[in-house]
Amino acid sequence: MMKPLANLGPASVRMLNGVGIHSEQDLRALGAVAAYFAVKASGANASLNLLWALEGALTGRHWRVVAREDRTSLLMQLDDLERSQRRCGERGDPAGR
Repeated sequence: MMKPLANLGPASVRMLNGVGIHSEQDLRALGAVAAYFAVKASGANASLNLLWALEGALTGRHWRVVAREDRTSLLMQLDDLERSQRRCGERGDPAGR
């Protein structure tokens, strides 16, 4: 079970656990954008506030500060990841080769 991190309540932790993220180390290894993408891909009803909260948990900032200062950058990273996953799916190779 994940130890409490700033910005992440019980519902967020459950969503992360549901996609195999069980520790701060797991979250750090993936990063906020990939973790958010995995949660969304699982069908969980997560808003972009989860993305801001994940980044805030990793950087020690309040999610509102992240939303204000890093929104564009995080959304661009998310868009890049989504495009990459679609391209991999079109080729039939989930590893992207």
